[in-house]
Amino acid sequence: MLFCNSCRFDFKALKPKETDFEPQSLGQHLKKHRIVLGLSQTAAASELGVSPFTVLNWEKARTEPPIGCMSRILRWLGYDPFPQPQPLSERMVAVRRTNGWTIGEAAKELGVDPTTWVDWSEQGASLGRGTKTHSTRS
Repeated sequence: MLFCNSCRFDFKALKPKETDFEPQSLGQHLKKHRIVLGLSQTAAASELGVSPFTVLNWEKARTEPPIGCMSRILRWLGYDPFPQPQPLSERMVAVRRTNGWTIGEAAKELGVDPTTWVDWSEQGASLGRGTKTHSTRS
């Protein structure tokens, strides 16, 4: 409040909404979606099948969700917040994340041994003939 002789002025500013930010991390995407839905961390944790402390740690970027939780998280968000992968190695990681597969599960789905999967995902080597290429599409 500001007084000027016999005049009174009230200055007001709009308070930014809690969701007025562009998420930069998975934790921020989770927090924004939770707030938009009007959920507490406890309620979001219940829907995600984890503890409220886990949701807090994800939102504060103290920890990253394990690969086994990713498919549940992506379904809960309703979108994939990660950038569209380009090289084969990035696409392989994206497929694992989307499906919540371990390296062994991903290799089995592709019909190769886990060592081959790791070689491909780390070195970006091309798929050999006769492999199931449908598994590497995201």
